[in-house]
Amino acid sequence: MALFGRKKKIEETPTSLPLGRAEEEKKEIEKVAPAKGKPTEGVDAFLESIPTPPAVDDLVEGPVISIDKGAVYVDLPPFGTGIIFGREFMNARDIIKKINVGDIVAGKVVGIGGKEGYIEISLKEARQAIIWNEAEDAIREKRVFELPITDANKGGLIINWQGITGFLPASQLKPEHYPRISDGDKDKILDELRKLVGEKLSVTIIGVNPKEGKLIFSEKSPETKDKENIVSKYALGDELTGEVTGLVDFGVFVKIEDGLEGLVHISEIDWGLVENPKTMFKIGEKVRVKVIEIKDDKISLSIKALKENPWKDAAKAYKKDDVVEGVIIKYNKHGALASIEEGVAGLIHVSEFGGSEEKLREKLEMGKVYSFKITLFDPKEQKMALSFVEKK
Repeated sequence: MALFGRKKKIEETPTSLPLGRAEEEKKEIEKVAPAKGKPTEGVDAFLESIPTPPAVDDLVEGPVISIDKGAVYVDLPPFGTGIIFGREFMNARDIIKKINVGDIVAGKVVGIGGKEGYIEISLKEARQAIIWNEAEDAIREKRVFELPITDANKGGLIINWQGITGFLPASQLKPEHYPRISDGDKDKILDELRKLVGEKLSVTIIGVNPKEGKLIFSEKSPETKDKENIVSKYALGDELTGEVTGLVDFGVFVKIEDGLEGLVHISEIDWGLVENPKTMFKIGEKVRVKVIEIKDDKISLSIKALKENPWKDAAKAYKKDDVVEGVIIKYNKHGALASIEEGVAGLIHVSEFGGSEEKLREKLEMGKVYSFKITLFDPKEQKMALSFVEKK
């Protein structure tokens, strides 16, 4: 429904029934219906053809019959005359400047039987109602819009559509735009989302709530197969070939098929220490992976699960209290990590050095070999604790 359109100028006010007259005529007709039984089909059809009088919140449409300094009069046959006045006149003054007698306008009923029996209508609210109706149509028809991102917050992106501010949650972004932040730092997520401000995205409307003024968008294609149905085809232990689609500090994203991408966490890349996944893979590279977790519509993958587990052999070679040699390969907040053999490492806790990270680093230099005593050994859980053995 257009808000208003040009029509031939009206010379005379069309004849209109007063509000409520239609209901009165309906009652009179019912009185004269044949007493023997049901009304005739002709009368029944006539009753059904009588229009229902407008109620508050209804959308109505009619020609403008008069415009003065403080009001606009609209013919709404057969129920009477509509009026736009007072606050509604002020709210719609920008629209009213563009209309003339004879134009067809759409309004929303905001009052019945008020000023001199007129039907009080709002152009401003009608315009909003029409837009919300269009949004609901867009959901049903799965329309795709190319819209610019106007702003971002920690939860997603802001989009303006027909004067209404809408929201695109980060969860509704395509994988290539989703902020991949390992620790969930909201400030880092916001930094990533801000990179999309000013860009145009292809989006669909997925949620409408006129009362709360909420409009929700999604970048995910409505034509894409339901992700949960895709995931349901796979099971724990499946070995698959996928394509590397993303490299981040905390792992590797691998596409299994169109619409399904899984994460190989950095801890699942190799049995040995992995510092930077970006140096180990290339975008587009084919990799073999194993499904290790399926939760909701998410799938977790492992590359190291397809390699021989070095802790199996370590279980036969070592036991608690053994003295072994290891090379320092990493420092962390808990202490230092020493590699006993490829893929098998133990932690030397900082508490051995009075809790001083500085003293630990003085005694245990990166890349050097030292002797250690195994104080905890659990090959099933792949845990080993070591104690530094100083040379005498």
